[in-house]
Amino acid sequence: MFDRVRARLAPESADRTVGLVVDGPNVLRDEFDVDLDDLRRVAREFGRVGVIRLYLNEHATPGLVQAAEARGFEVVVTSGDVDVKLAVDATALVAEGTVDVLAVASRDTDFKPVLEYAGRAGVATVAIAPGAYGRSDALRNAADEAVTLES
Repeated sequence: MFDRVRARLAPESADRTVGLVVDGPNVLRDEFDVDLDDLRRVAREFGRVGVIRLYLNEHATPGLVQAAEARGFEVVVTSGDVDVKLAVDATALVAEGTVDVLAVASRDTDFKPVLEYAGRAGVATVAIAPGAYGRSDALRNAADEAVTLES
């Protein structure tokens, strides 16, 4: 199902609140075949999932939105840049102290500063890649732990 690249998070992570943010346009692509339930399972490995959001653009199908909501995801649809909205929201989760662990599912290097900020703020970080070909080395190296989903 998935491959762990690094394991630096402490075993007491069950007491932690995890925020999972998913970059829909970059993760939910046919070539990666990512299942939303797999993303949730990965996040649960690091603690209690308190925030679980899927970010989509205005071209998202109603079926995708409905399927994500049925799996417990808060769906954020934006007509602007999905990356900017996700980065601002993830940074706010860290700044407000809402999460102990920030998990970002993406293949986009643009989220490296978010992971670095979270780390400086004392929040553990996880980079989730949609597959070996969708992995960003910059995200993997910026995070405390990296997970690669396998088809």
